[in-house]
Amino acid sequence: METPYPKPINPNQTRVGWIGIGVMGAAMASRLMSAGYSLTIFSRTPEKVLSLQEKGALVVNSPADVASKSDVVFTMVGHPSDVRSVVLGENGVLSGLNKGGVFVDTTSSDPVLAKEIAATARLKGCWAIDSPVSGGDIGARDGKLAILAGGDSDVVKWLSPIFGILGRVTYVGESGCGQSCKIANQITVGANLLGLSEGLVFAEKAGLDLTKFLESVKGGAAGSMVMELFGERMIEKDFKAGGFAEYMVKDLGMGVNGGEGKEVVVLPGAALSKQMFLGMVANGDGKMGTQGLVTVVKRINGK
Repeated sequence: METPYPKPINPNQTRVGWIGIGVMGAAMASRLMSAGYSLTIFSRTPEKVLSLQEKGALVVNSPADVASKSDVVFTMVGHPSDVRSVVLGENGVLSGLNKGGVFVDTTSSDPVLAKEIAATARLKGCWAIDSPVSGGDIGARDGKLAILAGGDSDVVKWLSPIFGILGRVTYVGESGCGQSCKIANQITVGANLLGLSEGLVFAEKAGLDLTKFLESVKGGAAGSMVMELFGERMIEKDFKAGGFAEYMVKDLGMGVNGGEGKEVVVLPGAALSKQMFLGMVANGDGKMGTQGLVTVVKRINGK
C-alpha cells in the first residue's frame, strides 16, 4: 500500500481537521490540541466552536474548507444522514480533501454507508476509516475511549499516534466493520443499562442503600463498565448527556432493523432496549444521557 503521507504523523507537520463539536467531539478535539496538534474546525452551530477557537483552532465555513487545509479529517456528528451530507454532499469533506488525505469517521453510523464512503475516497486517491468510539464523555475527556477501527489496516496503523491520544484502538476488519462493531457494542450497552436500571429500582424498593448495593455487586458477575460509568450518576439523578438517549434509539435501530441493505437479525433484547429508550424520547428526554433510562423504569413503577 502506498502510505497516505510518507512522513509519520506528528504534531509539527500533520494538519488535522475536525467536524462536529458536540459533547464528545469537543472533548476529543481538545485532547488533540493539548497534545500539540493544530486543528481546523467546522460546526453547524457557531457558538460551539468558541472554546476551541480560543485555544487556537482555525474556524472555517464548510467541511470542504476543513478538508482542503488538512491531512487527516475527523467527524463526530449525529446521524448517518449527517455523515452522508458532511462527507459526500456539496462542499463535503471528499470534495475538498487532497489526494493522499485520510478521512476518519468517529460517528456511530451505518456500515453500508461507511463502505460507500471508503470506495468513494479511494476513487479520489484518498482513504476513509470508520472508527466509532465507546466510553462516553468521561472516556473522551480522559483519553480512554475504545476505538473500533474498520478499513485499511496500514492506514489504521499510520493513524495510531492520533488514536493513542484519544484512547485504545482495535482494528476490527475492513471498511464498515468498525460501525458493525459499534452497533454490537450498543446492543450490549443497552442491555446493561436496562439491567442496571431495573436492579437499582428493585434495590430501592427493597429498602437497600443504593450506594452500598453498587459497592457490593460491582466486583461480581453484575459488575460492568456501564455500572462504573453510570451507577452513581443514576443514584444522584445526574442525567447530563455523554451520549444522547435519542442516539441510542438510532444505534439500536440499526441493529434491530438491519440498516441500509442489511439482513435483519432477530434481537429481542435489543428490540426491548430500543423501546425503553423510545420511552425516554416520548417523555421529552431524548437529549438526556443514556443513564436516564432508569427514569423510564421508575415511571413504569409509578414514581
